Amino acid sequence: MSTNIRIQRVCQYCGTTFTAKTTTTAYCSHKCNSRAYKEKVKEKKIEKSNKETLEVKVKPIEVLKAKEFLTVKEVASLLNCSVRSAYYYIETGKIKAVNLGQRVTRVRRVDIDKLFESTEAQPEEKKEQHFELSECYTISETLEKFSISEKALYEVIKRNKIPKIKQGKFSYIPKSIIESVLS
Repeated sequence: MSTNIRIQRVCQYCGTTFTAKTTTTAYCSHKCNSRAYKEKVKEKKIEKSNKETLEVKVKPIEVLKAKEFLTVKEVASLLNCSVRSAYYYIETGKIKAVNLGQRVTRVRRVDIDKLFESTEAQPEEKKEQHFELSECYTISETLEKFSISEKALYEVIKRNKIPKIKQGKFSYIPKSIIESVLS
């Protein structure tokens, strides 16, 4: 069945004007039709790949939310931070963790949830204490006076949350606090 219809159309791929013989023709040539088809197939593959990638990203977090005990690496992915940051939060006591052996640290999922509940409910207020430099020891003075190693002193400062005052290249520690801790 032949037809004498001649319609001016615009190619949906290249945008040129052409004369079509049917009302459903969308492309000016077989070449444009093939290119448009390949582009559609390519877009479908990309969309499918993006969807699979999104599922792979979301799936582990859903699995982590269901677990009761987490490794430090899992905690880091759940908090969207580095593993080193997760260890820092554990060391500073922001996250409670149990060390079951060498490189076997576990964190309860409930403790992670409590971390967010406590920060939203009550912001911490820091008490700022001002000490005069005359009321403080330098690090080297403290090391000599109490005859301890530098590492031990820094551990004591960290554990007892003793404030350090930076003045130039020196660090100062309040005499009253360090003497009460080390005597």
